[in-house]
Amino acid sequence: MTDVTDEEIAPLAGMRVIELSSFVAAPLGGMTLAQLGADVVRVDPLGGGPDARRWPLAPSGRSLYWAGLNKGKRSVTVDLRSARGRELVAAMATAAGTVLTNAPPRAGLSYEELAERRPDLVYARLLGHRDGRPAVDYTVNAGLGLPYVTGPAGHDGPVNHVLPAWDVACGLYLAVGLLAAERRRAATGRGRRIDLALHDVALATAGNLGFLAEAQLHAAGRPRIGNDLYGDFGRDFGTADGRRLMVLVLTERHWRDLVAATGLTRVVSALEQALPADFRSESDRYAHREALAGLLAPWFAARTAAQAEEGLQGTSVLWSRYRTFEDLAAGGAAALRGEPLMAPLDQPGVGPHLAPGGPLLLDGRQVPPSPAPELGEHTDEVLADLLSLSPPELAFLHADGVVA
Repeated sequence: MTDVTDEEIAPLAGMRVIELSSFVAAPLGGMTLAQLGADVVRVDPLGGGPDARRWPLAPSGRSLYWAGLNKGKRSVTVDLRSARGRELVAAMATAAGTVLTNAPPRAGLSYEELAERRPDLVYARLLGHRDGRPAVDYTVNAGLGLPYVTGPAGHDGPVNHVLPAWDVACGLYLAVGLLAAERRRAATGRGRRIDLALHDVALATAGNLGFLAEAQLHAAGRPRIGNDLYGDFGRDFGTADGRRLMVLVLTERHWRDLVAATGLTRVVSALEQALPADFRSESDRYAHREALAGLLAPWFAARTAAQAEEGLQGTSVLWSRYRTFEDLAAGGAAALRGEPLMAPLDQPGVGPHLAPGGPLLLDGRQVPPSPAPELGEHTDEVLADLLSLSPPELAFLHADGVVA
């Protein structure tokens, strides 16, 4: 459990959540609540769930993925195949009053069964599809259309991305949904069942960003344009030292500053008259992006990345150097050691490294990272805390293999 006790940066202190989860979305939802002070108890089967050893791995073989998504929680391991084990979990859920899960339904642990024991139960369940069909980020993304607009122009097949964006969005939706239900319970005394489908989150996001409406209202599909920005001017440029910078503009001021910083004001004005075009307009910047890139590319190619960055400093232009994860991990003023979000963390089984705290700043303060628990580390502590089990009762459960 997080060691942050200051109510100013632990506003959810006193909230208890029983989490039965795996993979990304549900654990991220639980960790988000834990970083705000909730006591989140992760319940796993004996030996760990399907994500306990998921890549990437530390040199020790421990899962960095598991450790990264379970910071600040407590861990209980129970034989979920046994009736006694499920009864323990049901009793914990009844005591805590809030459940977060994406686990397959088990006898005694459904919303209906738990709500009979505690009518004001708040229960959030993550699904693949609303009708119960399974799905994961990769399969949802494949069916959404984005892989056919991702990748270089002229590429024939779909291109996946490595960020599980829908899982991340789902985890945050789960946290928001649980907090909304907690607020309702505090006001009315009534519980709530929350169902959230990964597919629905992805579809809603595609709709909210205009992708789906565009496909319905325009006969021509969205083109695949590689690293170019759709609808305005933005792309990557190579520098003299082999680096690449992403540069983009979203406003007339951004464009004016980019042209001035690169010394191309007269040339760009002449191009406007020759076409004709008005590059104060984002649609004209997008329509003539290849011609504009042809003017700008030599300026970047004649300079190192550091010199190009110096030339763009102090302007409104949006830009960033492309870096690898290894570049970030190596440190430096603009890398991990210069990021106030990151702090040293000594994770058992993994070792010391820089890890993110909570990204929300509360009155200018952030929650520092707390280690993820060892699998089953808090089993006895939680059972004594939530269920008031005595040492002899805990010993019997261990002896019978119900908990570990």
